[in-house]
This record gives sequence, C-alpha cells and structure tokens, in this order.
Amino acid sequence: MNKKTFLIIFSFLTFSNGTKIYSQNTDKLNWWKEAKFGLFLHWGLYSIGEWNGKPQKANEHFMFAEQIPLKEYAKIAETFNPVNFNADLWVKTAKEAGMKYIVITAKHHDGFAMFDSPSDNYNIVSMTPYHHDPMKDLAVACTKYNIKLCFYYSLGRDWASPDATWAKEGSKAGNTWDFPNNQEKDNNKYIEKKVKPQLKELLTQYGPVGVIWFDTPEGTTPAQSESIRKLILSIQPNCIINNRIGNSFGDYIVAEQKIEAATELKPWESCITMSGKWGFSKFDKSWKTPELLVRHLIEIVCKGGNFLLNVGPDSLGEFPVQSIKNLEVIGDWMKINGEAIYGTQPYSTANEYAINVTDLKADVMGKSSNDFTSKKINPDLYFNQKGDVIYLFARSWNQNIITSTTLGQLKNINRIELLGSKIKPKWNLQNNNLIINVPLLQKTEIPIYVFKIILKK
Repeated sequence: MNKKTFLIIFSFLTFSNGTKIYSQNTDKLNWWKEAKFGLFLHWGLYSIGEWNGKPQKANEHFMFAEQIPLKEYAKIAETFNPVNFNADLWVKTAKEAGMKYIVITAKHHDGFAMFDSPSDNYNIVSMTPYHHDPMKDLAVACTKYNIKLCFYYSLGRDWASPDATWAKEGSKAGNTWDFPNNQEKDNNKYIEKKVKPQLKELLTQYGPVGVIWFDTPEGTTPAQSESIRKLILSIQPNCIINNRIGNSFGDYIVAEQKIEAATELKPWESCITMSGKWGFSKFDKSWKTPELLVRHLIEIVCKGGNFLLNVGPDSLGEFPVQSIKNLEVIGDWMKINGEAIYGTQPYSTANEYAINVTDLKADVMGKSSNDFTSKKINPDLYFNQKGDVIYLFARSWNQNIITSTTLGQLKNINRIELLGSKIKPKWNLQNNNLIINVPLLQKTEIPIYVFKIILKK
C-alpha cells in the first residue's frame, strides 16, 4: 500500500450516526476540544425583530418565508444602525459566562454580509448608516479577553444571489421569487464569485480565525467542498471547519437543537438556542432557565461534545436583557465548577437516573428553531474525568444522599471534595455503591453540585 492510498483510506472518520468527518491534522482541534463552551451569535438585518409590526414568519428566515423581494428586504439596511454595539462588552460577557470562543453570523441565508466585504457591496459598511465593520471590533476584543473568534457563513443558501441553488430533490430553499429560472442558475459561479472572495476577506482581515462554521451545504458538490477547504487552509492552516462544509470535508459534526443520545468520542458540537429563536424577536418569550442551560452543558460535555449556546442581539447591537441575566448566573456557576467542564473527557458511563429523551418531537416553543432538547428538570447524576479525578454532577439534586452504582465499583478513592465548599463530604462504599452525604448548603439558582473524586495514584 503506497502513502497516497493510505491517506485516502484514513483521511475520514465515520460518526456514530453515519456522518463522516475529515480527520487529518486533528491536533489543531485541541484548543476547541478543551474549550467545551462557546457563544453563538445570530445577528443581521433580520434582527429588527418584527415585520410590519408582527412576528416575522420563521424569524431570521422571514425573507424566505414571506417571499420578500430582495429590493424590499434590502431597504432594512437603510435604517439598520447598531449604535449601541459594544464589542468589548459582548466579549467580556461571554468571558465572564465561562465561554472560550464566539461564533458570529458573518453572512446568513439572506446573503447580507455583517462585515466589510470589498468583493460584494451588499454589506453593513456599504449599505447601512452605521458604515462600520463590527467584526474588526470583535477581533480586537477577542484578542484582549483571549477568546477565539469564529465566523458562521451560510454556504448553500444565499437569497441575494441569482446563482445560489439548492440541489436536494423535492426541496426549495432558494430565492425563486426574484430568480425563478433554476435552469439559468450556476452554483459554481456563486461559489467562485461570492463565497471564496468573502472567505478570503474573513480569513485575512481579522487575524486568526478559530472556526469557519458553515451552514446549509445543500447543492455543494464534493469538488466544491474540497476546493473551499483547501482555500481556507491555504490562508489559515490551523482554522477548524465544521461538517457543514459538506461532503465529509469538515473536522467535526454539528448537532442542531439536540443532544447526542450517547457518548461520542469523535469531535462534535451541539448548538442550542437560549430562547425560542436564533435571531432576535420582540415577541420571543420562550427563555430557557440558567438551570436548564447548565444541565445541557453538563450532558453535552459528559457525552464528549461542545456546547455552543445562542443569543440573538437586536438591531441596535444589544443583547436581550434576559440573555444577560442568564449568562451572569451561568458565569457564577462556572466560576465555581468550571474545572469540571474544561479539558475533561467522558467517563466509562455517562449518567445514572437520567431520563431518555431521545425520542422527543420538536418542541413547539421554538417553531422555526425546531428545538428537540428536553425541557424536563429531574434529579440525575452525570460523570466525566480528567487525569486522576472523576467529577460527579448531581443535577437538580433535592436529596441529602447520593447513591451511585457506577462509582461504587471504584476501590481506589483517596478523597472527595465538593467544589465551592470547604465542607468535606462524608462518604463510604457499601454494597457496591458509592454513598455520599450531601452537605446542607444554601439554595442557589442553579442547584447543580459537583463532587470531585480524587483517586489514589
């Protein structure tokens, strides 16, 4: 077997659900796999939060859902003026919440670039009274706070392009009201004339980019995905690419609005909305609680994934008040328990007492966001590990004793600590169970306690 054949065979890894990911140069994923927690930001013209005084159909997809002509939709840019945007505050908020990277929508499906794009006039600098590139400010703030800056880019869907197509049979997600003749569309022209020039801009104007986070690869051929990957790595070799570049050319897989049912050792990430929508809506009241969000974080991390939590800033450049409150509470929990999140690995058993919620239908609270995550709050135990330490997460625990059969098999426990407390928990091994007496603690907004089980070396 020659070297070339070896690389062809081993350049892809198959995910448990059948999805393949690219596996070469996996060392560059180390920072990402240790980070565990990131902030997703959906921000664009759709962030006006309403349409004609009513909720936008499909929210950030409302241009498509209501088939608004491009010329009419583009008029939003004439008054889009995020004068309250403060990149330092945005990044500081993420930092204090315990997040390690930020993914922001550089270009969503509406085709409007939220950055200075010399190759395409349809952008925030050229088309809005703001006349400023917010991504430059974010790059500076991310460097200041040691946060990785990453860019979302809608690949297959671009409703401002006459050439972007979606090739999936029986589906229509392109702009057919402005550009009805599919026979004349040339997806390769769209990629060469818009996608690649804008990717070059994103990779050369803002310093190191942690991830290019693609979305909707529909219609992208294997040759096109491969050429896009080569372009990105020719400019920034250490840039990570998610699997939505299409055709198995990504470095990790994305689970959208759901959590993997079982532990997955290959790199994966779950992106989930904090409220009922991805983008800002004045009518969105479906906020998840900090307790539920930390439950999601723990489940995802203990199953080997990263958690990308979404917030939709408004058209003035401000985070919704409830999102700030949630992030502050999560940050307080992370300051105490972050060591059990960062740089950890899955344990041999992920959980005990957990309710199986993998067969949930999409939750109606999200509607356009198609939210499959559980909203149930029930006491359970989750486990992960780091070196000679096992972390036990008692989620939403309301009893004074923890009994774990999983950890009852351990015979080399040195001591057990409760993170954030000087009280030494009493424990013993009995009938193949680890029994821990839960100290009487002051009630907190997030009743999730982390026990650090230190093993004998």
